[in-house]
Amino acid sequence: MATFLIGLVILICGGALYGKFCENIFGPDDRETPAYSRQDGVDYVPMKTWRNSLINLLNIAGTGPIMGPIQGILFGPAAFLAIPIGNVIGGSMHDYFSGMICTRDGGTQMPDFVKDYTNRTVYVLYDVFICLLLLLVGAVFIYTPGDIATTQIFKWSGAATDPTTWIVYIVIFAYYFLATCLPIDKLIGRVYPIFGIILVFSALGIFVAIFAHQYPLTNIWDNWNTVSSTIQGVDATGAAVTINASGFDYGTYFNASHFIPVFFLTVACGILSGFHSTQTALVSRTIESEKNGRMCFYNMMIVEGFIAMCWAAGTMAMINLGAANGGLSMMGNSYLQLTTAEKALTNGALNASYIQAGDQFFHQIGAAAVTGVVCRDALGSIGGTIALIGVVVLPITSGDTALRALRLTLADSLHIRQENNKQRIALAAPVFALVFVILLWAKRDAEGFSRLWRYFAWSNQMISLFALACIAAWMFKSGKSKFVWVPLIPAAFYAFATCSFIVHNPKQLPGASVMSWTAAYIIAAVFTICYLALCVVNGRKKAAQAKA
Repeated sequence: MATFLIGLVILICGGALYGKFCENIFGPDDRETPAYSRQDGVDYVPMKTWRNSLINLLNIAGTGPIMGPIQGILFGPAAFLAIPIGNVIGGSMHDYFSGMICTRDGGTQMPDFVKDYTNRTVYVLYDVFICLLLLLVGAVFIYTPGDIATTQIFKWSGAATDPTTWIVYIVIFAYYFLATCLPIDKLIGRVYPIFGIILVFSALGIFVAIFAHQYPLTNIWDNWNTVSSTIQGVDATGAAVTINASGFDYGTYFNASHFIPVFFLTVACGILSGFHSTQTALVSRTIESEKNGRMCFYNMMIVEGFIAMCWAAGTMAMINLGAANGGLSMMGNSYLQLTTAEKALTNGALNASYIQAGDQFFHQIGAAAVTGVVCRDALGSIGGTIALIGVVVLPITSGDTALRALRLTLADSLHIRQENNKQRIALAAPVFALVFVILLWAKRDAEGFSRLWRYFAWSNQMISLFALACIAAWMFKSGKSKFVWVPLIPAAFYAFATCSFIVHNPKQLPGASVMSWTAAYIIAAVFTICYLALCVVNGRKKAAQAKA
């Protein structure tokens, strides 16, 4: 547990110090914000700091800080240090400067931000890229909360052929449509505080349980390769299999799975996420003072890092406990031991997703089902259900504003007026039609959602390279070039990570890599050098233009 606590100290204390440092670099003042200078009662609406902070937190905290750490903790206790360090110097800094520069520039959205600080070619590329990403986010964040709600809360099948699955999807879909078209303070501004309370409850509940239940957590200096025992069994086809009854071989997984870059694309939203810049740009139109930016932007990303840390620790605890003690047993994928009552209900219908060892049954589960295990072990049946509602809320409150940001981006790029409901609905309707088509494909195709998620994770980090390059250009233009290392350090890391990740395995399917990791790293190093050089050249050009 000591490594987990060290990570929290880095996150909280480091965030306080580095956040103040970033604030001093930017220099917020008392000038009128866009919420007042361009107030329109729809998107430019002054809102209190606490409300803006909750809205921004819920906008950025999708399934990333939950699903990412659940998968990323398999890399071992290194996650407890990588998450807070990356969050403090990368993600929180990225969110703060993106939000604050958009605020000072009149509440611009990210495409215009990119156009102002790069050139038209990059702007067009970004505009197309971000629209596709936001479209995918909308589809992903209907699929994910829908499945968690149907399988973990209502205990339905979640199958594509089950009508209840589509009923849940349609309810989420309808809410998204309203949130996309209505003024921001009429729906989002009213319901988010309620969602925020549930979100905080779920994260704090797991945090308290870590100490109250004395959950077993592996330290960075412990033996990462220890597995307490194994269970021999057979799967539904009768083939012999082995699962770890308690513990997990973190060391072997760490060495075999390439911590850099795979971990940093797996745990994206708890460390750094390009999607966040599209959301801070929305809030830039509603903050009452530039001096509120640190709380709304930087500190809310720190809170997301805290959420990621709690879910990483909760998942590790379940793995270390093992299924026999109410946790998880691991064999590449997660396995949950069925209770007597569950066996009575499912014994006649168990399929290829289970393993039988004597009179014990272990059911294979995915990351979505792990959330139920963690919540119910930490908070009990009732508290766990409430926490699961918070887990469902997270992606919903990112999906609605993703589609809202897509509407605003299209409106700004295509110069479409959005002054009344008729105009907003006319633009939103084709967007939602595309989302439905993507959702239908992802749900009915066996590989549809997994492919969608892998490319979403990669493109999410690629988007951050645009924002970080613009932040560097802003620093050159604003006479703050001595601080350009602040955005360029994380930019260099993610340029290397995203490039090596995609060139090694462009299809993102098991066994589909086209080159060795060594070759991928060499190409990524060259790409990173070129990217940094272009950032510096572009920044100096913007500085020269500002002086002319």
